[in-house]
Amino acid sequence: MSLLVAVDFSSVAEDQLEIVGRLARPSREIYLLHVAEPDPSFVGYEAGPVEVRHDVAAEFKREHEELHGFADRLRDKGHEVTALMVQGPTVQTILDQAEKLDAEVIVVGSHGRGKLFDVVVGSVSAGVIRKAKVPVLVVPTR
Repeated sequence: MSLLVAVDFSSVAEDQLEIVGRLARPSREIYLLHVAEPDPSFVGYEAGPVEVRHDVAAEFKREHEELHGFADRLRDKGHEVTALMVQGPTVQTILDQAEKLDAEVIVVGSHGRGKLFDVVVGSVSAGVIRKAKVPVLVVPTR
């Protein structure tokens, strides 16, 4: 039995960790997933000047360290945790990883930005709910 927890390092990520830490049985594998932005060259844009590439690399490093910090916090509570950082389109990457890892539940956070934002920009949690083949637990922002 495994959980896929998609985190984005916003304030709701802390709530996700707290809930998963309380609900997950120690025998359940937890996969912490952060979906990083695609490499600019992958989506058809040049990576830009050296300064921009350094900034992107620094951001990836910061996200990687924060993700592993989250994993360590759950490990300290006795959970088996694997931290994954994957580049790609957020909703599809979450769904692909859930299938690949045979996740039984996907845990996502909701920022609660409102209907207008969701219509114009879209919502990751709504996209995952619509397309997931397994149950989705949505943790709302406080």
